[in-house]
Amino acid sequence: MAVHRALRVTLAACAGFYVCRYALHDATTATYALFAVVATGVLSQLGGGPKDRARTLLAVIPAAYALVTTGTLLAVQAWSAALGMLVVGFAVAYGSVGGPRLVGLANGLQLFYILPCFPPYQPGALPSRLAGVTVGLLLLAGAELALWPERTPVRYQDRLARAAETVARLADSAADACTAPRAGAGATDLDDPAPAAAPDPDPAADPDPATRAADPGRGAGAGGPLAASRAAVDGLRPSRVPVLERPASAGAVDRALTHAAAALRYTRTRLARVVTLGAGAPTPETAVLLRATARALRAAAPGVGARAPAPDPAPVEEAIADFETARAEPAQEPWPATPEAAEAKLRLGCIALDAAEGARFLLIAVRISRRAPVPPDPHAGDRWRSPFWYARLPARTLWWRRFRGHLTPRSVYFQNALRIAAALAAARLVAGALDLSHGFWALLATLTLMRTCAADTRMTLRPALTGTLLGALATAPLLFAVGERPAVYAAVLPVAMLVAFTAGPLLGVAWGQGLFTVVVAMIFTQLAPADWRLAETRLIDVVTGAAVGTLAGLCAWPRGGGSELRRSVADLLRDSALALQETVAVVTGTTTGTGALRRAQHTLTFAEASYAQFQTERHDPVTAGPNWQAALLACQHTTRGAEQILTRCPPGSLAPWPRTVERLERDAALVAGAFQRQSHGLRRHRRPDHTGLRLAETEEVLLGERTLAAHPPADPLLLTATDLSVWLSGLLDDLAAVPPPGAGPARAPDRIP
Repeated sequence: MAVHRALRVTLAACAGFYVCRYALHDATTATYALFAVVATGVLSQLGGGPKDRARTLLAVIPAAYALVTTGTLLAVQAWSAALGMLVVGFAVAYGSVGGPRLVGLANGLQLFYILPCFPPYQPGALPSRLAGVTVGLLLLAGAELALWPERTPVRYQDRLARAAETVARLADSAADACTAPRAGAGATDLDDPAPAAAPDPDPAADPDPATRAADPGRGAGAGGPLAASRAAVDGLRPSRVPVLERPASAGAVDRALTHAAAALRYTRTRLARVVTLGAGAPTPETAVLLRATARALRAAAPGVGARAPAPDPAPVEEAIADFETARAEPAQEPWPATPEAAEAKLRLGCIALDAAEGARFLLIAVRISRRAPVPPDPHAGDRWRSPFWYARLPARTLWWRRFRGHLTPRSVYFQNALRIAAALAAARLVAGALDLSHGFWALLATLTLMRTCAADTRMTLRPALTGTLLGALATAPLLFAVGERPAVYAAVLPVAMLVAFTAGPLLGVAWGQGLFTVVVAMIFTQLAPADWRLAETRLIDVVTGAAVGTLAGLCAWPRGGGSELRRSVADLLRDSALALQETVAVVTGTTTGTGALRRAQHTLTFAEASYAQFQTERHDPVTAGPNWQAALLACQHTTRGAEQILTRCPPGSLAPWPRTVERLERDAALVAGAFQRQSHGLRRHRRPDHTGLRLAETEEVLLGERTLAAHPPADPLLLTATDLSVWLSGLLDDLAAVPPPGAGPARAPDRIP
């Protein structure tokens, strides 16, 4: 694949360069045609299949025109070019908040401003520059379609569809577990020794305690519905999906796909808990609900993959309503004799209801992703209680909210954009002050060598400078021996470009920088007379740009995403504690809501972005902190569970039962305290004392405080108390998977889904 990509770039670049330089005798058009191909074919990453890549290149043309025009006009003075670099650099880099495809184009778009912002100041050459950009982009778009087109990657929708089908089989198994009594909850008939999927290399990669308990063979590659569903859902994590195929844009479709993946993961976790608990006695009502959940998941699979019409959530909604009616009516069979058995049966039903609600959310999210009509939202306009608030908003509003939301120093997108813009502007000032003859090489070095943290920049710097030095040492005698013979360089350039563009991605930064030094020398000797000092100029420019980038990295957020991740996860744990207390307070009627859930959802976006960047950086595993993925999942389950409870439970449902309200508020305070203590431990960079979290004691209190353990209630609304208690105890299970800060070396977890 790397060879084919290098061939496409080489042929497109050389075709545009040779035609414009030797047939049209226009050096300016030739230069911009070649660098347009390099900017979008080498410095950028294009996602999708050949047609998608070609469409992206055509869509880049207007933006490239604007950047080339701006750079041409601001090149009149060094200070104006630097000021423009500051603004353009920030705007282009900050555009990465819009999704991975904009991230892939960022470096290439920067080059469209960098190249023309250097002397000579020639506004009259603007038509030739724009013509060169057009030629280069059109040639590369044609090459993407005609020359060794890459295979279209697996769509995220297809991954989601396969995962939904696999989780549907787990739902069937959970229903079977509730149909007939079984002995023991831990060892189940689901632990099939046949391997269904490759196991996770790290046991901490799946922080779900229910999965670990019910799937003891996971480390050995155990199969069965539990292992298969875990592997399928894990395949939706961003780390398992190519960067450019992740649904991370601000549009409603990508938001819905992300929401669908989160709902599927939540449903799978609830179903795993059902399998883990098992059933001491048959629970036919729960089994019926789980069968309906399985059918809903199977309907979602072809729907999200566009192999069938968008799924209808009405059947699973009807099953949920029937279940809530059935569990509130007098039981046809004898109720379990002991309070423990009665409590276990109620708990199993609550977890199954939670799984069904997750499947309903999945179906609605799939409909949004297919742009199909969705059921009326009873909380329209109330974002903190409306999980699908984005479904009916125009695209421009969603994009504006995304850009506005991250316009804060707490966002890693903002930090990276400001760091890059400041470094590029400083490099432009230095290049102007030193009167570097090819100063744009300095900015190109700053752009390509600077990383999101100082440690990564330092690790990249040594091979880059070594490669540039060796490339300069190889280029100088070549220029001295060949002299001013453009025909020789024209004949060798395609081979040099092919080797450079192939070796860079395969062999590393040193090879890429060294061979690219040879390539640029061969290009500029065909544009103007040059001697061996061109190699010296290239080396000086790269060293200058690298030095500026290193200093910028040391001054602006040098620790990268790691420092921000600790702060944002601590904030998220704190906000999740307030959100779960608010959810209980709304249902019990003690408050109408203060927006705590909305704040937790907002904080979650910052924490997820920090975690995504954190995993791209080098960091010391000893000081990396706790299992960040487990912490994020615990908070995800807090917000997802709160959304579902607030959707189906009217505010003030439990107000007529003051004793129940008092107990639930006390339980919520206990769980919130566990979240708060974990948050404080992260902030202080230390491990809480031995009794810090007291998770076991807190969960024991929750189980002992169940109000419905002896017999079914007379009033169906009181069942909400059990739903809340089961949700709270499940959050404790999630939180228990987060190792305390300072507990020792933390294994590198995977990304969240």
